[in-house]
Amino acid sequence: MGDEFLSPKQVADEYPLLGTVAALAERRWRGDGPTYIKTAEGRSGRVFYRRTEIEKWLDSATVTPRSAA
Repeated sequence: MGDEFLSPKQVADEYPLLGTVAALAERRWRGDGPTYIKTAEGRSGRVFYRRTEIEKWLDSATVTPRSAA
């Protein structure tokens, strides 16, 4: 079974930590969000995210606190 592709709306609905559709667009523009696929250059290209890439990005943003001992 292949990887699942999600639209920005699906990502925003399923991963609220990443923000709204507009916040995802801002992350793409800044270049600091999860990797994505764009079907064509310019504004006409549709954007999709691989679920595994979102999960990897969230894992990389996870902070493990130091022990309080």
